[in-house]
Amino acid sequence: MMSLDKVLLIDDEQAVRMAISQTLQLEDFDVTALANAQSAIDLISIDWHGVIVCDINLPGKSGLDFFNEVKKIDPEIPFILITGHGDISMAVTAIREGAYDFIEKPFSNEDFIEVVKRASEKRQLTLENRNLRLELAAQNAPGPRIIGNTPGMHRLRQALLHVADTGADILIQGETGTGKEMVARYIHEHSSRRSNSFVAINCGAVPDSIMESELFGHEKGAFTDAKSQRIGKLEHANGGTLFLDEIESMPMSMQIRLLRVLEERRVERLGSNQAIDLDLRILAATKVDLKDLSDEGVFRQDLYYRLNVVRVDIPSLKDRKDDIPLLWQHFCLVATAQYKRESQSLSAARMHSLMNYDWPGNVRELRNLAERYVLMGEAGSFEFDQIIINENNPGIMTLPEQVERFEKTLLEQELMRQKGSIKDTMDALGLPRKTLYDKMRKYGLDKDVYKQ
Repeated sequence: MMSLDKVLLIDDEQAVRMAISQTLQLEDFDVTALANAQSAIDLISIDWHGVIVCDINLPGKSGLDFFNEVKKIDPEIPFILITGHGDISMAVTAIREGAYDFIEKPFSNEDFIEVVKRASEKRQLTLENRNLRLELAAQNAPGPRIIGNTPGMHRLRQALLHVADTGADILIQGETGTGKEMVARYIHEHSSRRSNSFVAINCGAVPDSIMESELFGHEKGAFTDAKSQRIGKLEHANGGTLFLDEIESMPMSMQIRLLRVLEERRVERLGSNQAIDLDLRILAATKVDLKDLSDEGVFRQDLYYRLNVVRVDIPSLKDRKDDIPLLWQHFCLVATAQYKRESQSLSAARMHSLMNYDWPGNVRELRNLAERYVLMGEAGSFEFDQIIINENNPGIMTLPEQVERFEKTLLEQELMRQKGSIKDTMDALGLPRKTLYDKMRKYGLDKDVYKQ
């Protein structure tokens, strides 16, 4: 959701509450008005974009009690107290303890709005500074970034944050090109194993005849061509992470041996009787449903259940099309740095075409197209012609749906170009502030996402 300028208003007098609400709404504030503070605390969080305006005298929980509760969540949320003449000493004490300001009844609308606007600007600046610090930390952290703001990507990031440093084996499921290895590397780099090896093996690319040696290693003389000792992937990943891509392609005989390793955390090289203790994490990835394969007897059921303790699903690009503008910008920036080439911004019409395309190759296909665009421009990329053909056959999308998609794309492009500046976006698109906010709210656009 977008970061509107919000006000949480608490006053037990209905007439006062309605009057203040209307005054704030005329200034484009998003107002939530309550008669008491009992349930108000549930609306506050550490990243809440807003200001609290609260009467000091309330039935039940007083304004000062509520202020003390808010401080425990985030002491930097601006808290404005509405006071009567006899409450001024209490309000002054509250300011010393961190309240933003107080305003005495009766007050002029102009003075009140000025205080709220200053408090709102302070809150936005506080959050922007926090986000900047977090972004700098993320940029300096090792490993890939999980880019996207659609609900599916939010759920994915939350799941990864919960499991990244637990040490649990994880099953990663997603279509080809969705970024399964990137997610695996993200998990590794955000765990305590980050200083040790990340070892990847594509089970579908290794011939069956050498799979056993590749995984488990062998001693010299273990078989005809074993002219020297070889450390297998399992042993090489000791202390770190082993990523098994396309696990569904692993031969049944290897599945049995892998299950034993997962259960015992020990491995024996071919030709050796000595078991080597392992401290490693297994991340397995698949583009199919392993449960279906196990039901068919193609994949061992016991191995499936052993791997499926924690499962994360990566949404396909066609299910997260609203992330395409951000992904495109990211891939173009990476490509311009890699190839030392300049790249022009994509027009809104072209971006609309990208968002109407179904992307059978998922994020990998989008990344490749962005790289070719940086290197060759639109004229040199055959894929753009194919995408335009797809746009001219929009399937079941109605005309209003296509118009809304185009409008949203145009807004995203301009917000991106103006680096999240509402004023500059208003000027560029010729929209009044309230109209722009209404459209951003309609499409779930957050100006903070586009700030650089």
